[in-house]
Amino acid sequence: MSEVRIRPRQVLVLIIVFIVILLMVHRNGQRICQGPEYLQAMYSKAQADTLPKIFAITPTYARPAQKAELTRLSHLFMLVPNLHWIIVEDSNVTTKLVQNLLIRAGLQNRSTQLNIKTTAEFKLQSKDPNWIKPRGVEQRNLALAWLRSHASPDRHAIVFFMDDDNSYSVELFAEMAKIQPGRVGIWPVGLVGGLMVERPLLNGDNKVVGFNAAWRPERPFPLDMAAFGISIDLFFKYPQAIFSYKVQRGYQESEILRYLTTRDQLQTLANNCRDVLVWHTRTEKTKLNSEEALQRQNKRSDEGIEV
Repeated sequence: MSEVRIRPRQVLVLIIVFIVILLMVHRNGQRICQGPEYLQAMYSKAQADTLPKIFAITPTYARPAQKAELTRLSHLFMLVPNLHWIIVEDSNVTTKLVQNLLIRAGLQNRSTQLNIKTTAEFKLQSKDPNWIKPRGVEQRNLALAWLRSHASPDRHAIVFFMDDDNSYSVELFAEMAKIQPGRVGIWPVGLVGGLMVERPLLNGDNKVVGFNAAWRPERPFPLDMAAFGISIDLFFKYPQAIFSYKVQRGYQESEILRYLTTRDQLQTLANNCRDVLVWHTRTEKTKLNSEEALQRQNKRSDEGIEV
């Protein structure tokens, strides 16, 4: 029987190859995100369990573009590791459409599906302008009630009112995660209030001294709903903080914030309010003239299909 001899050089080569393989395996195990630095940092903090959860509250209602709007948001949720989506439907029941969307996006364990119907007195009619009555009041209040019952008052988290027709940068949620306990964080919003951007005005110490809002600038907090995130402990500290129908048009943001903070306590984010990371976009009202003609013939283009 022939004897196999392994030379020292071969042993050395085998050791080097083994070490290289180990390093590659370790490196791949640590490669949890290949996106921009802010997203890599979020994933690292999530892995270390130091990233605060963000509860994103989205009122929604049945309309032709509903699934399209929610699908767009669901793709953002797939990217951001610390979001929990509270979808509140303006409906007497939760719908299969929303449930199917969450399942399809793999978000059923990172979401909560609620429902409450807006009372007829405050329900917008089909031809009403969207500003004539407050929207999402009951839906946002139900979400706040759910949070106060289900979220931990001892674990830092953020609450964000996330409308389904806005456009959001992933980077916004990296900024939002910087909100300190007991604080309300604020940032600019693009394409809102008749301006290219609405933003807080800061002094040399980056403290809020005013706002550049063109519409009703006398409001206590002339901000869009997308312009702020709230440390969850404030909702436990101030259980009376809810939205209300009994306020002037455009005062919903001021109504909730007046319980929770003052202007000089606001925490400025997004590069001291110089970066726009959210835009108040709206989907054009869907034109379905041909579909309506079909329905008059007792036909539908979406028969048996969820659109």
